[in-house]
Amino acid sequence: MAKIKTIFVCQNCGAEASKWIGRCPSCSEWNTYVEEIVEKNTSLTKPSLRITESKPELLDKITTEADPRIDTQNSELNRILGGGLVPGSVVLIGGEPGIGKSTLALQIALKMPGHKPLYISGEESLQQIKLRANRIGHSNPSCYILCETSFEKIMHYLKELNPGIVIIDSIQTLFTDVIESSPGSVSQVRECAAGLLRYAKETSTPVFLIGHINKEGSLAGPKVLEHIVDTVLQFEGDQNHIYRILRSSKNRFGSTSELGIFEMQNTGLREVLNPSEILINHHEEDLSGIAIAATIDGIRPFLIETQALVSTAAYGTPQRSSTGFDTRRLNMLLAVLEKRAGFRMAVKDVFLNIAGGIKVTDPAIDLAVISAILSSGTDIPIGSEVCFSGEVGLSGEIRPVNRIEQRISEAEKLGFNKIFISAAHKKNLNQSKQHIEIVFISKIESLIKMVFRGQYKSD
Repeated sequence: MAKIKTIFVCQNCGAEASKWIGRCPSCSEWNTYVEEIVEKNTSLTKPSLRITESKPELLDKITTEADPRIDTQNSELNRILGGGLVPGSVVLIGGEPGIGKSTLALQIALKMPGHKPLYISGEESLQQIKLRANRIGHSNPSCYILCETSFEKIMHYLKELNPGIVIIDSIQTLFTDVIESSPGSVSQVRECAAGLLRYAKETSTPVFLIGHINKEGSLAGPKVLEHIVDTVLQFEGDQNHIYRILRSSKNRFGSTSELGIFEMQNTGLREVLNPSEILINHHEEDLSGIAIAATIDGIRPFLIETQALVSTAAYGTPQRSSTGFDTRRLNMLLAVLEKRAGFRMAVKDVFLNIAGGIKVTDPAIDLAVISAILSSGTDIPIGSEVCFSGEVGLSGEIRPVNRIEQRISEAEKLGFNKIFISAAHKKNLNQSKQHIEIVFISKIESLIKMVFRGQYKSD
């Protein structure tokens, strides 16, 4: 029997050490080192499929004919993947507990009857999966369900069934007998993911992996897990809201600028084809403190409602609170308002909310944030036919933003009459193609005059 060798592995970042360390020198986390066995009985060997023979090829003689993409019957997911699912690709889906990862994976399996999907669950029973399938309302007579966590048994069933699509829920629950450590450890996740990658590439079978996240919000397990897969999708959203956003942080077969928006319902996740209509509340009367921003996330334009509340500070220190928007940037915009526009924001409580429960990082929302704050502070409604798109600088100037034509077209499509943008766009923008009134402004002082005094004239 071979001598057993152990090492200590950080369960947060995967760093290795010969002895136990209280604080990881790589990720600076405390008490994350766990002892793992790296050499076991020599009678056990790593499970693997037959490796296809390969030889060096000249670059000019390599053909680039791509295999036809597989339609997932989900237009949002197809766009994020770059046009569909690539045969032999490995897709990793991560997100917080209860966000809808398993629901999305089961919907993929139930909506593809011609590809014989195999849904492997290590967290739920067959009865639980059946109840979820009944709630979703879709059926697939060729869909197989397997509740198993042993990697060796899973590989046996994969060879026996030869499925068209494999879904693993989740990768942290699998374990292999080759590694003497608990499921979810760095070694187990790395070995099981590498085995599934070999299977996907050798059989041209697409594989979906569902991954857990840690308390920092990043995918749990070793960083190599994100390196070996072809696509990494991140499910975002608030459980108190019904909207979910699926982002692509890595995609070898498409762009990482795409995102998909879903609506969580009792029957599963519904695709939101036009998010601008659901992110804007249609009020019966104009209300103060509300401004509409024309933003772009990735390459997709949509309009978002920005809500602000400004009130006199009841205590000595004014409160600054924002939901869906960076608080530090909010403090910067308030300082610009006080310095450049003369508004005394230092004695005001300011609360900001992005409607719909989504997070916005596009700097073009600055103009709408300032307009909403000014509207609430003066108690003057802006009007439901006006939207904004522009970045605010520290000197109070309105800076241009990218893809302004797409933002204007989206506002025009939703029936807005005016849009306020930076005066720097005047030289390059072809206004003859637009059927919406475009108001150019260069400073926030001009914004105050035009919006809150009724002077809709460009600089």
